[in-house]
Amino acid sequence: MAALEDSHWWFRGRRAIVRGTIDRLGLETGAEIVELGCGTGGNLPLLARYGRVWAMEPDSWAREVAAARGCATILEGSLPDAMPLGSRRFDLAVMTDVLEHVGPDREALAAVRSLLKPGGRLVLTVPAMPTLWSSHDLVHHHLRRYRAADLRTMLLDAGFDAPYLTHFNLILLPAIAIARTAGRALGRSRRPAMTHSTALFNELLARVFSAERHIVMRVALPIGVSILAVARAPAAS
Repeated sequence: MAALEDSHWWFRGRRAIVRGTIDRLGLETGAEIVELGCGTGGNLPLLARYGRVWAMEPDSWAREVAAARGCATILEGSLPDAMPLGSRRFDLAVMTDVLEHVGPDREALAAVRSLLKPGGRLVLTVPAMPTLWSSHDLVHHHLRRYRAADLRTMLLDAGFDAPYLTHFNLILLPAIAIARTAGRALGRSRRPAMTHSTALFNELLARVFSAERHIVMRVALPIGVSILAVARAPAAS
């Protein structure tokens, strides 16, 4: 994953969508940002464009790789109970494909809500469509894939106001669905979840996937491989 994170079409496409989403939030200069479950830090250079960044990650090796990027304060921690951020509160929290790894996911969302300033935002991505469950999820240690309606309810229950949800990775959904179905039929439970492809094919897929950044914050897509949620903490009364 560390070797693929900067160049693989899927990570590049997701970053483009996250970038397009944050651009529309109107963050003030010098915003305080936290990434929860930063992994090896592939999102950190992007997030550092918008302000000062803190990041939390449970894996020690991943923290070392993320810290070497030199653009965020990296702390050891995990959701929902081991958060080393003290009383600091943030304008933006980012979680990209993290929640599906957390057992108590509802409690995790409530914990994230507590980290935000009044009116602060959460940008969240998760895998969608439980029918797509496959060896890909097993290799990545996913515990679940989400339905948009269920995720919306969870966000509201955690105290967020009127979350916006949309699917994404729609254009490539047919090809991905066929590949996942074929993998289940052939019993491919040990295949690597992501591999290198040719440079040309990788570039093509990255551009196709990234193109959805122009759509997802304007039109909520009803179906796709993943879900993007943008939720706001209640404003101070």
